[in-house]
Amino acid sequence: MKHNMYKKGLVLLVLLFVLRSTPAFSSTIHQENVDYRKQTDDNQCQNKSKYPTLSSIKTPEDVGFSTKELSEVDSFIENEIRNGFPGAALIIIKNGKVVKNTSYGYAKKYNSFPFLKQPQKMKKDTMFDLASNTKMYAVNYALQKLVSEGKINLNHPISHYIPEFKDSPNDVINAKETLRIVDLLHHIAGFPSSVHYYNPEQAGALFTQDRKEMLDKIIKTPLQSIPGTTQIYSDIDYILLGFIIERVTGQKLDQYVENTIYKPLGLKHTVFTPLKKGFKEQDFAATELNGNTRDGYLMFPNMRTYTLQGEVHDENAYYSMDGVSGHAGLFSNTHDLAVLLQVMLNDGGYDNTKLFDKETIDVFTTPSELNPTFGLGWRINGDESMNWMFGEYAGDKVIGHTGWTGTITVIDRENNLAIALLTNKKHSAVIDHLVDSNWFYGDMFSISTYGSVIGKIYEALK
Repeated sequence: MKHNMYKKGLVLLVLLFVLRSTPAFSSTIHQENVDYRKQTDDNQCQNKSKYPTLSSIKTPEDVGFSTKELSEVDSFIENEIRNGFPGAALIIIKNGKVVKNTSYGYAKKYNSFPFLKQPQKMKKDTMFDLASNTKMYAVNYALQKLVSEGKINLNHPISHYIPEFKDSPNDVINAKETLRIVDLLHHIAGFPSSVHYYNPEQAGALFTQDRKEMLDKIIKTPLQSIPGTTQIYSDIDYILLGFIIERVTGQKLDQYVENTIYKPLGLKHTVFTPLKKGFKEQDFAATELNGNTRDGYLMFPNMRTYTLQGEVHDENAYYSMDGVSGHAGLFSNTHDLAVLLQVMLNDGGYDNTKLFDKETIDVFTTPSELNPTFGLGWRINGDESMNWMFGEYAGDKVIGHTGWTGTITVIDRENNLAIALLTNKKHSAVIDHLVDSNWFYGDMFSISTYGSVIGKIYEALK
């Protein structure tokens, strides 16, 4: 019996060998291997076409951070809260991983002057008024996208996109027709830092609280200096850049960035005019206690006097630009900002969405010849004067931006690291309006210089 089974087995082996030797059988095996390799290669190509997406980690040590030293960052911020600082949220990403996403203190402590019996706690998903970080994550992202697509040339004059942008008869400095987009981005166009367009007593003939009139008012705004000679950080530069984006795209700024940038990235909490788009006041960190009055010191037409929560604080953005402007007005939270930061670390994309290319990022983050701390809109850690913002350990190519309401973003492309620290430092009383009506108690804390926190984060990186 065993002998017969052995013979049958031997016959089957011989038959299998013969079949494998025939062209038909061997080609079938080969084709299956080819199909498998092709499928694998296709999958690899698809994976390569995808940009890295954020994921979680087990411990900070997984990406080179010290858990112990990161806890010292917590202790520092929590101590600021105990001493009266309103609130903050912090997110750190490294190597495509979320290292830390923590909230501290209160989103709202006051209703005008009275201290709330039950202050609203800060949460991880609390949304913040980004103030001038709007310049980066709305205007700069839009421009980087449009430049990558060949729809905007940075060296074109502004008048190429806005033909009516010309000198006025009474202008002392006549240079507007020669101004380029790159001059606005470098803040060397010669515009003043700001004009209070919303206040008739200060703006005079330039006064308006109508967004439809603002472009004309900016065109009529006299230059303060000869273009290219002085670097003046100017909100006007970015209001104008926002209008250029609207002319090129045919869409209002918020519609363009929300539909072509934020939604494709899956962001649901990065918006202009959020209270008009389904969000509630309690979703936000509050800012000034008494509207824009500086605790009753200022007054102008239609001024808000209530505690601001979910409305852009900036006066030009709110009163003259209907909440949608290139210099201020964007709201976001740490989760969404982490994705926007990762886009820069990914050289222009996230998951299957490409926004712009590495070459364009490199152009925008190259230091200005006039001042190494300025790129095209981006601030750069170009010298020790930026320690207050970037701390003492960040490299000289680290970029970022700040916002008046208490926000900072930091992007370290060399170390694949990014940080967003969002605070509501202006949710506090004015110290002395006779000395400086823009100086709030929240500004006095160490956290408000930003570099104190950013430096501690770098110390925790081994």
